[in-house]
Amino acid sequence: MTYLAKPKIHHPALPRNALGFTRRDYEGAISTLCAGCGHDSISAAIIQAFYELDIPPHRVAKLSGIGCSSKTPTYFLGNSHGFNSVHGRMPSVLTGAALANRDLIYLGVSGDGDSASIGLGQFAHVLRRGVNMVYIVENNGVYGLTKGQFSATADKGSKSKRGAMNKDEPIDLVLLALALGATFVARAFSGDKSQLVPLLKAAIAHRGAAFIDVVSPCVAFNNHPGSTKSYDYVREHNEAVNRLDFMPVRAPITADYREGEVRDVVLHDGGTVRLRKVDADYDPSDKVAAMGYLESRRAAGEVVTGLLYVDTTSDDMHAALRTVQVPLNALKDVDLVPGSAALAGINASLR
Repeated sequence: MTYLAKPKIHHPALPRNALGFTRRDYEGAISTLCAGCGHDSISAAIIQAFYELDIPPHRVAKLSGIGCSSKTPTYFLGNSHGFNSVHGRMPSVLTGAALANRDLIYLGVSGDGDSASIGLGQFAHVLRRGVNMVYIVENNGVYGLTKGQFSATADKGSKSKRGAMNKDEPIDLVLLALALGATFVARAFSGDKSQLVPLLKAAIAHRGAAFIDVVSPCVAFNNHPGSTKSYDYVREHNEAVNRLDFMPVRAPITADYREGEVRDVVLHDGGTVRLRKVDADYDPSDKVAAMGYLESRRAAGEVVTGLLYVDTTSDDMHAALRTVQVPLNALKDVDLVPGSAALAGINASLR
């Protein structure tokens, strides 16, 4: 529909990044989500992260499944590659794409229904295989497209808009990601852009499976008293384990910090996540301690956000499979058809 199109004319004074792109060049179509939806804040953070990292949009492949969250790739990086798969199947489609073309940056956008229910098995395998991707779950605890039923991540005891209470135990995707072998695990709040943008930038630079669970309130069905995923609840119960900034190797980003201890975590490509600790005992390199901390804070009714775990020595699926450095879609016939002598040697080795 034409009313969804944005004007292509940019103001000549808009700031530009090192590539000469403005922030507008990283936007997509106009959002059709509800006004105030947390998902739109996540889209804005993704736009900001790629703009500040000076990444050409055409180097990005964004994939999604089904749900309100899976509509959002339409609203950012309009000049990137995109694929909207079926419900819960984004991880397997992304895995195939990543195997075929390792030169792209892969961004998987999903929701709590898409990943924690029908897609739970696919969520598990894409993380344990170490697919080089940024996996974002826009987590609102409800099925927004089907009028607000509890999702698998809804906290036990939370109430729906109509007053019904959830009696089922929730699936904590952060704890699950830690157990499955994700090498970068974080949680954020869609209403905290200053935390979310650096987390996204660090996840994009990370080599391996990076997972970010973003609590994203549904203003239509899950932003009321009794909800544990509302704006008010998360703001009142947010326990941030660190303050973040991200500095690419080519151009460090400066920021003003209040007094306190600072710790640098060097990522695989030399980029750095700078942490200002809130809890002096928290160590993002200790997976077991991270899982224990999450459980203890959940028992206290707190939503822990920040960089929760990172393995700076991680590698990805291509290293494990020892695939060729050239993307498979760029291989020529001479590379794929070695000839009868080579085939005879392979057959002989298998006898």
